[in-house]
Amino acid sequence: NWSGSLIVASLTGAFGSSFLYGYNLSVVNAPAAYIKKFYNETWERRYGFSVDESTLTLLWSITVSIFAIGGLVGAIIVTPIVKFFGRKCTLLLNNVFAVTAALLMSLSFLAGSFEMLILGRIIMGVDAGISLSALPMYLSEISPKEIRGSLGQVTAIFICIGVFTGQVLGLPEIFGQESRWPYLFGAIIVPSLIQIVILPFLPESPRYLLLEKHNTSKAEKAFQTFLGKDDVSHEVEEVLAESRVQRNTKLVSVLQLLRTQAVRWQVITVVVTMGCYQLCGLNAIWYYTNNIFSEAGINHETIPYVTLSTGAVETVAAVFSGLVIERLGRRLLLIGGFGLMVVFFAVLTVSLTLQKTVHWLPYLSIFCILAIIASFCIGPGGIPFVLTGEFFQQSQRPAAFMIAGTVNWLSNFAVGLLFPFIQGGLQTYCFLVFAAICFAGATYLFFVLPETKNKTFNEISQAFAKRNKVSLEMQEMNHYPGERKSSAEQESNFTSSVDNGETKKGIV
Repeated sequence: NWSGSLIVASLTGAFGSSFLYGYNLSVVNAPAAYIKKFYNETWERRYGFSVDESTLTLLWSITVSIFAIGGLVGAIIVTPIVKFFGRKCTLLLNNVFAVTAALLMSLSFLAGSFEMLILGRIIMGVDAGISLSALPMYLSEISPKEIRGSLGQVTAIFICIGVFTGQVLGLPEIFGQESRWPYLFGAIIVPSLIQIVILPFLPESPRYLLLEKHNTSKAEKAFQTFLGKDDVSHEVEEVLAESRVQRNTKLVSVLQLLRTQAVRWQVITVVVTMGCYQLCGLNAIWYYTNNIFSEAGINHETIPYVTLSTGAVETVAAVFSGLVIERLGRRLLLIGGFGLMVVFFAVLTVSLTLQKTVHWLPYLSIFCILAIIASFCIGPGGIPFVLTGEFFQQSQRPAAFMIAGTVNWLSNFAVGLLFPFIQGGLQTYCFLVFAAICFAGATYLFFVLPETKNKTFNEISQAFAKRNKVSLEMQEMNHYPGERKSSAEQESNFTSSVDNGETKKGIV
């Protein structure tokens, strides 16, 4: 089922999209001291005196956290963009933000303007907000249902690869020097250019072409390219069956989606999984890593190299998840990942609290950090994006990704804003807060989440029908309340659309 075009589309799409998201999460860590020095020198050159410590801390906090604000903007504007331009073209056009941000950030030192770096970070956040919705949408629509989960995990895998790449390029031997840190941000251009060169030669999402553009001939060609076979009548018929279920393919708004009883629990589940994805404490782990490694007796100069182990574990765990997701299913990996995080957060709390009294406990803390990262990447790190693409019909998907993206970025910003206060008040016990969030998420998913592997979108809707308190027939009709037509008119319109779309004989 893995055709060459499918592999190239997923790798190219992810390299220019989710890879950049992961890269920009980690790229600011290595040059932090040099960037703060640049801020201070710029301030002194402009105003004749050094910036005070509190102002410098504020400027740096804005530089780091404003990425999430940009992401929120991207998540909000992605719905009309993917509706008008399509999934593939949205990914291509999104590179305008990435290239613009890269130029602003890499030239900020030369121009002597820290405002350029901050502006570049917010524009890069817009790029990430769009890509983390458009990419999973594109991957879920081009893949057969048998490998939809594995292909969807490409998003998470490339986030991890991006984080790891940012750590590697930030080493002192490469760009982690005072004179070279702007190159860390200039490197963003490379993945964007690769995507711009390759992606235009690949088809648009066949589901988008068929259900939203009503172009059957192009949709058939896209299916043939991605599936690597000539006879795609079964796939086209399956999508057309979804079209008949939906009655029409008019996109619903976020407000309409929230009011639709037939998808109420799907929306709630997406909100819970996306919220837990950001609030589960992984950002706190990154904050503590250097301190824990130092407490374990690791030389300060060696810590950046040891930190690479966290990125490596993250990447290996994400690849492992992609390999087993179609065997074990989404439900087991997601609940199991949150469950393991609860256990290791509890052990880490004990270890950090007592590590000054027992000489070997710092090494247990290091193990817990790596175990938490691995547990996150096995399930919670990528499956929320997969589920968002699987829960909703074609016309509801853009609005669903907008909701998921908004929750994702608001939670990201909340962690960055509140964690210093949580850490200051609770010290090492702050990890118990994250353990409680992971436990709550795992409990909710255990009782609510159905298994979605190898199921069509309609079968997944049927799995939620009882919980939504609607019959399957009502669920189908409620997708577009107030816009239903008579069955005769629907059949007439459907036959007409098939004839106009040049559908091959035998499909219907």
